[in-house]
Amino acid sequence: MDFLFQPEFCHFIGGFLAGILVGWDIHRKFSKPEDRNASSAPENNLESDGDIMGESGEFKMVLIVRNDLKMGKGKVAAQCSHAAVSAYKQVQKRNPELLKQWEYCGQPKVVLKAPDEETLLQLLTNAKQLGLTVSLIQDAGRTQIAPGSKTVLGIGPGPADVIDKVSGHLKLF
Repeated sequence: MDFLFQPEFCHFIGGFLAGILVGWDIHRKFSKPEDRNASSAPENNLESDGDIMGESGEFKMVLIVRNDLKMGKGKVAAQCSHAAVSAYKQVQKRNPELLKQWEYCGQPKVVLKAPDEETLLQLLTNAKQLGLTVSLIQDAGRTQIAPGSKTVLGIGPGPADVIDKVSGHLKLF
């Protein structure tokens, strides 16, 4: 029994227990979302609370650019960045679990084009009806575009199959 009080044995037991705790923590942080206990997932605002993943199990964000404004490449990049950051902040507050799942998928983002403002607003309405996060960007009007112009609509992050119901017919920008 004296071996229980030897420093080497105490260090071994301490290291062993620390390894187990670190392993559990790593498993908790990096396990696939479907491997986690479903009861610990927060509610989401999509059509079906039981189907946060959507049917495909993939997540994405789409950024829809108005093509009729003829913005320069830098302007489009800035407006898309505004939409992406705005959408990220919304999901971070409202549904952090969904955000983790999107990040786990590699944070996919797709840039699409809409022909005009009317189309952009119709897509906004459709996305809201499906409970998706939306971010409509209006330009300040300091450079190329008139003040208040609606330039980019961000949809998501969310289940790719649900987002495709709204934007699947659009072409890449």
